[in-house]
Amino acid sequence: GLNQSTLYTDKRACQTLKHQDKITVFPDRQVVAMTGDGTNDAPALKRADIGFAMGIAGTQIAKDAADIILLDDNFASIVTAAKWGRNVYASIQKFLQFQLTVNIAAVVTALVGSFAYAKSPLAAIQMLWVNLIMDSLASLALASEPPTDELLRRNPVNRSKSIVTVRMWANMLGQASYQLVIIMFLLFGGPRVFGLEPGHIVEREGINSEHYTFIFNAFVWMQLFNEVNSRSLNGEINIFKGILRNPLFCGILVITAILQIIMVEFGGKALHVADGGLNGELWGWSLLFGFGSLPMQQIINIFYGQCTHFGIDGRIPSRLKSSRRLSMRTVE
Repeated sequence: GLNQSTLYTDKRACQTLKHQDKITVFPDRQVVAMTGDGTNDAPALKRADIGFAMGIAGTQIAKDAADIILLDDNFASIVTAAKWGRNVYASIQKFLQFQLTVNIAAVVTALVGSFAYAKSPLAAIQMLWVNLIMDSLASLALASEPPTDELLRRNPVNRSKSIVTVRMWANMLGQASYQLVIIMFLLFGGPRVFGLEPGHIVEREGINSEHYTFIFNAFVWMQLFNEVNSRSLNGEINIFKGILRNPLFCGILVITAILQIIMVEFGGKALHVADGGLNGELWGWSLLFGFGSLPMQQIINIFYGQCTHFGIDGRIPSRLKSSRRLSMRTVE
């Protein structure tokens, strides 16, 4: 079939097919979809990248050869399938964006603390809680986003394109940098600024320090607020758009926040936090540092937009695209 054809190299034949028969021949290895219901359609359904067979009128051989079966024999279901397929792909990207950000921040924090004071400011039991937020709860929250019609207006994703895009890297590195700046400030300057006993000294006596509890609390709240940022992949300004249409996401976010409050205030030695938790001032600062992830995302969007405009990300600057098109037309 056309999946392996070299007809696209014959420009004259392609022009003839387009003008006479309204058939457009695309380059080789494009994604090919095929619909069919008869036994004679089975080879094409099998060979196509995506084969659609009719569930009611289709033969069993056609159904066996197809990838997707339209149970209602309605071609409109193909649009629904495409919408959900793109939604699954976007959900995986959202989860990866959130998870990799947490990984970068957590690993660097543990390494710096171990090198500086021979002890990580985040205890093992606290890292387990962070992993629970990152792996289980976040995956449920971010994977439950309902599909929207906007997904159908996006350009198809090339089969060779990485699932982690350049913008995703910008979001991850930007948010991880913000979190690390805050954590390093609290780790090395927190005792002096907030009047706390240094955690590495207090914990030598076997007492859970208020200093390290403060760092743990601020770290978790930055992840929770960044979870809201992770719903956006393309630099959307309104990161809360459609959030109420996903009650599971809202519910998980609220439950995680409540559990974090309970852990910090009543966890004690079991969760390696200070007895009595944190005072109101430190709670306020923890929430403020977490909330800072939201305006930080807008700064990342602006910076990325400027880099794209001037071609720093390796693509043609938008201000030069029009001049290039003009020069190509002039040469022709």
